[in-house]
Amino acid sequence: MKFIKQLFEIESKPKRGLLPLEWLVVAYTAVTLGIILFTYTRLPNPESMIWGRTRIMAMTLALWIVYRLVPCRLTRCIRSIVQLSLLSWWYPDTYEINRIFPNLDHIFCAWEQQLFGCQPSLRFVEACPWHVVSELMSMGYAAYYPMIALTAFYYLFARYGEFERATFIVMASFLVFYLIFIFVPVAGPTYYFRAVGLDSIAEGVFPAINDYFNFHKECLPTPGYTDGFFYGLVEDAKAAGERPTAAFPSSHVGVATVCMLLSAHTGNRKLVYMQLPFYVFLCMATVYIQAHYAIDAIAGLVSGGLIYLTLLVCTRQMAHK
Repeated sequence: MKFIKQLFEIESKPKRGLLPLEWLVVAYTAVTLGIILFTYTRLPNPESMIWGRTRIMAMTLALWIVYRLVPCRLTRCIRSIVQLSLLSWWYPDTYEINRIFPNLDHIFCAWEQQLFGCQPSLRFVEACPWHVVSELMSMGYAAYYPMIALTAFYYLFARYGEFERATFIVMASFLVFYLIFIFVPVAGPTYYFRAVGLDSIAEGVFPAINDYFNFHKECLPTPGYTDGFFYGLVEDAKAAGERPTAAFPSSHVGVATVCMLLSAHTGNRKLVYMQLPFYVFLCMATVYIQAHYAIDAIAGLVSGGLIYLTLLVCTRQMAHK
């Protein structure tokens, strides 16, 4: 009850300007708008992308106005939560922009072969074809957004003083990965293997497909236990909004790593132990379900840690100013 009461208490010193997270969205909007204008004639539907950004900015302004009219924790928190909820809206943009560049999957697939002597995304499933493994992998992959939500809401309810900082770190992590995806067009095994054929992959032949994904979005069916509950959730998520983009580095692994580090930062061992199994299964699942090359997952782990540490230092400096 105390927390509910605090949500509606009018703040004595309401924040005048935008939240750091909102400024981040404004900056990302400006950068991607510049990219859209620069590549305008090569994009399939630039007007829609520009109009979408206009609506995001209008919504951000509207939420700021609501907060200024009713300056309380609730309206302030809603501003952050709404921006986080729009991350899935930003994701398809990476495909719309990066598909005008030549695809790089043949390079990453060749690196995978050189490093491991095989394609782990194929060997993993062959080595562990059992239903229970399939469901554990799918469960981990499906836990991605729940992990993010759990981390954000824990800070909201248990560490409110750090809520805006934590959500800023999560949002910034996503947008850093999205910028990388725009300029590094890698679709991942499930799309690339479907495009060139498994026979070519088995023979160690990794042809360049250039602008193939500018016109095709077909992928291989997810391997595993097709009647599984969590398998169905993963398939539904793929059908809802997956695109041949965002493979390197794995943002699933990267952002999940950021969430684990944020959880560890709280000092709450129960929170860490609760999320740890899902985190481990998620990292493994990215390769098992053929969404990513193994080097994508490794790069996601490393980049997630580096992004978290960088943002942690930056937010501390911002707080001291």
